[in-house]
Amino acid sequence: MSRWRKALIAASVGMAASAAFVVTSTPGEAESSLVAKYLCTGGVAGSSVQLEATITPRLTEGGMLNVGWALKYQGTRRFGSPGFFPAGSTLNLEGVVDISGAWTGQLRPKGSKDQADLVPGDQLVLPEGLSDAGSVQRSGTVRVKPGALVVRFKPAEGEVMVNNHKSVISYTSDWSRIHTEEEFGDHLYDLHKTTTKDGVAKLSFIGTQVAYISRRERDLSDVQVRLDGDTVTDGLVEPGKDRSGTEMTGTEAQEVLWESPVLDYGPHTIEVVNTEARTAYVDAFKVTTGDLDEPPTHNQATCTLQGDPGAIEVTVPGATPNSPTPTPTPTPTPPTSTPTTKPSGSATPSSTPTVSYPNVNPGIDRNLVSVVPGGVSTSTATPKPTTTKTKYVKAQVAKTPKGGVDSGVAPEPGRGSYGLIAGGSMLLMGSVTGGLLLRRRKAGHTGGVES
Repeated sequence: MSRWRKALIAASVGMAASAAFVVTSTPGEAESSLVAKYLCTGGVAGSSVQLEATITPRLTEGGMLNVGWALKYQGTRRFGSPGFFPAGSTLNLEGVVDISGAWTGQLRPKGSKDQADLVPGDQLVLPEGLSDAGSVQRSGTVRVKPGALVVRFKPAEGEVMVNNHKSVISYTSDWSRIHTEEEFGDHLYDLHKTTTKDGVAKLSFIGTQVAYISRRERDLSDVQVRLDGDTVTDGLVEPGKDRSGTEMTGTEAQEVLWESPVLDYGPHTIEVVNTEARTAYVDAFKVTTGDLDEPPTHNQATCTLQGDPGAIEVTVPGATPNSPTPTPTPTPTPPTSTPTTKPSGSATPSSTPTVSYPNVNPGIDRNLVSVVPGGVSTSTATPKPTTTKTKYVKAQVAKTPKGGVDSGVAPEPGRGSYGLIAGGSMLLMGSVTGGLLLRRRKAGHTGGVES
């Protein structure tokens, strides 16, 4: 191959290489979690209940930082129902997440779980998870750290018949339980009965109202009803008479013999006291819970962190931690020619607005993040390295007008064409001449001329 041909090939390769530019690849999304342990006390937690929360931050569509919590019980103890409630009560949990760094504030992940019919001591089912989200449009790094946790119980509105629950109903020793025939219609076909003066049946309940349910029947003893240790009225209940005050001639089952006024939600007691040495009955109590706007504080449990769970750092695209802010690569824009003299009656051309995204590399999806787990301590963990791919893209314009900019538009015909061709020829000849001089110098050192 002649030296002229070799020099020409070398010059062509150099010109092609100068017509390429580099685009940085989009980093992938990483995901990590941390585990926080809580000790809950008071309200539905009683003396103590232990929880474990797995906390995971994610950056979702639209630049929203979502923090999700997955919860489970630790140990054997559970949140318990404080009373008798129909289906539809809810267990509500709300956590706190502190955010610092490029965006500062708090998120409050929340979750709730509907419960089935409940009696005192029933285990409460935890929500499947908690979540909350906030907008994080600014590029940089945010630090996610869990905080406190609160547990609230909201009872369902409705009424429940309470009967034979030894955990909440107590009877003095003179009371006995008797089974009754179905034809009488007593609740669950049984009654509690006493013939002793001053015999007491007592119910402890949580709700907003209570009623004493029993038979009306001939020759029954008068009874006194006490609410929270006091009588509501001085009059006695007369189960041996109908509501008009007439002596009974038959039997009426599940009669509402006495009903309390509406009470503040919370714990209460009702007592039925036999005032004579004659028969007195207790069939059941009806406990009512009214509609509550908010979960009552009476049932609230507070949960405190056990130890330091650490934190998670979320890197929002557009900036790398501890590195200079990247500068966007300009995109070639076709020039807009402006006439020196505006023709009469012509409209003024409007400029096209441009939207810039500072601190964001071209080709990087603003909705992706790199999540780096925090350690068990409060120290910040080191981000995981990401792989960078290099993509070479051919230039949009093969030739550029002399003295012009890389605009992406060819020069107007007839202007500067000869000058452009002459300049290119001189560049080519210079490359060839340089190649020949190098070969002659090499041949001089070896003592001959290379053909």
